[in-house]
Amino acid sequence: MRGKKLTDERRRFERHDVEGPSELQEMVARILEMLGEDPTRHGLVKTPERVEKMLQFMTKGYTQDIDHLLNGALFPIEYDEMVIVKDIDFFSLCEHHLLPFFGRCHVGYLPNKKVVGLSKIPRVVDVFSRRLQVQERLTVQIAETLQSKLNAHGVGVVMEARHLCMMMRGVEKQNTIATTSEMLGVFRSQQQTRDEFLRLIRRSSPGISD
Repeated sequence: MRGKKLTDERRRFERHDVEGPSELQEMVARILEMLGEDPTRHGLVKTPERVEKMLQFMTKGYTQDIDHLLNGALFPIEYDEMVIVKDIDFFSLCEHHLLPFFGRCHVGYLPNKKVVGLSKIPRVVDVFSRRLQVQERLTVQIAETLQSKLNAHGVGVVMEARHLCMMMRGVEKQNTIATTSEMLGVFRSQQQTRDEFLRLIRRSSPGISD
């Protein structure tokens, strides 16, 4: 049922040979009016259409399928050392204020007789970040998905992000970085494995503030 609901919601964004503005564009125009603006003035005429396209892009993760994404990218291999992909850039929308938060994601896993194509890990990050999110849930979703699909001995995910809802409004703190982590399997149960992962992602990393 949830999949059908998301599909139905997506159709509301899409237009196929429909004359005139979509329902979403009409809503955006109404918001502009409520803010005291004139949506018919030159600089704002195309804004509802642009906002619609932006929201389609920023929430496209709802329509992407993880199994399809990983299909054909899992490879059997006898490799029992840690695999790490770090400094993965990501952008997401905070579900509380619809303002962006962005930063870097670091992912590590300990293979269990199979590995995944390295480019697929950033794609998994994108699938979940291109939704309305909170950083804590985003971190957990990435880790649990990789653990499940890879059947890995363990997965570790660390995310560092700046939140515009803290920078532009509210407390207005410009240099605050939020860090979240999720450790599964041996990354949680074995301190040595966890410490190795954390040490490796910090080594020669440019850092979010660079």
